[in-house]
Amino acid sequence: MIPFHFLLVISVLLILPLTLCAEDYYKILGVDKSASERDIKRAYRTLSKKFHPDKNPGDESAKKKFVDIAEAYEVLSTTSTRKIYDQYGHEGLEQHKQGGSRGGGGGNDPFDLFSRFFGGGGHFGHGGGHRKGPDMEVKLSLPLRDFYTGRDLEFSIEKQQICESCEGSGSADGTVETCNKCGGRGIVIQKHMIAPGMYKQVQTHCDKCGGKGKSIKSPCPVCHGQRVVRKASTLSATIEPGMSKGSRLTFENEADESPDWVAGDLVVILAEDEPALGVNDGERTDGTFFRRKGKDLFWKEVLSLREAWMGEWTRNLTHLDGHVVQLSRKRGEVVQPLAVETVRGQGMPIYREGHLHDHDHDHDTEEYGNLYVEYTVILPDQMESGMEKDFHALWQKWRKKNGVDLGLDLGRPVVSVGEVKDEL
Repeated sequence: MIPFHFLLVISVLLILPLTLCAEDYYKILGVDKSASERDIKRAYRTLSKKFHPDKNPGDESAKKKFVDIAEAYEVLSTTSTRKIYDQYGHEGLEQHKQGGSRGGGGGNDPFDLFSRFFGGGGHFGHGGGHRKGPDMEVKLSLPLRDFYTGRDLEFSIEKQQICESCEGSGSADGTVETCNKCGGRGIVIQKHMIAPGMYKQVQTHCDKCGGKGKSIKSPCPVCHGQRVVRKASTLSATIEPGMSKGSRLTFENEADESPDWVAGDLVVILAEDEPALGVNDGERTDGTFFRRKGKDLFWKEVLSLREAWMGEWTRNLTHLDGHVVQLSRKRGEVVQPLAVETVRGQGMPIYREGHLHDHDHDHDTEEYGNLYVEYTVILPDQMESGMEKDFHALWQKWRKKNGVDLGLDLGRPVVSVGEVKDEL
């Protein structure tokens, strides 16, 4: 008979290589040991969809990664097994599993876990005979600055989610009984006599189970037997430079969840906020009040009569990302009211799906639209007597020499009252 201590040594030697080769569960999910339950769920949500075999057909490494992710999540999402893992590692989980307790070591089907987490049959699309649920659309409003520079952001939506307390069963103890009246179909067929010897069959919802096909004796205290709850869900999005308002970002399987279907897609539609000054200096730019049309930006600049007529002025516009665009005229350069100046390469980044542009101040005109500046000239409401006298004398001198007849230029009928020149 083999001594007990010898068997113990053999079992340890058999388990030891497995525990040494096993990858750290926290590393698999990409989280720290101090990660919260929410962080662990978020990591599983992202990674399980990324490496799901349905999205990586024929990729055995992705399939193995998917299984490892499910195993790591099952251990770390349960308080008892996570505590054992933190204290004793993989060896402790193996001993815990051999002791007959649930969890640890990947004994459960990873597709079943995926199904409980997202709803449906563990596969994308119509896998497992489950239909896909309806898609959701939500609007996300952003300032023009974010469309120009791009940014990563988190946002929250309220949606229907599978109850985590009962894992979508609706039962506090996990016991769900098939309705003995409808046989689990949720419908019953009744006969109604419409004439002597003539009947018609009417299909109605089962009144005993409410059309659910199953009954629960101990409803879950969280969802009250409804199997789903409404609560906020946080998602991450990347806004790429140059995206336009109305762009649609699709998050697969992030719509309302249900144990009866595979979650549909969440479609986020980007909208542009009304212009408003930001709360910090970096957000308080002239560019905040740019107007956008496609790849181009528009700005209205105000000039005094002196500046429009005499030139010799400079304006520094602070763009959406903080760089400066300079507008100027030399002395003697006239700007006509409502004139439009084109500043090439100072519009929006040109966004092409799947292609990110490096954003710097040396704008390549092929990668950016244009900035169109419209000039508005402000005339004085009234003139002081001295100014009026000086201006009148100046006009009288030059109108005789260089004046034009606007009526004649515009093609209006000429009234013979002598030669009158109206403008310089």
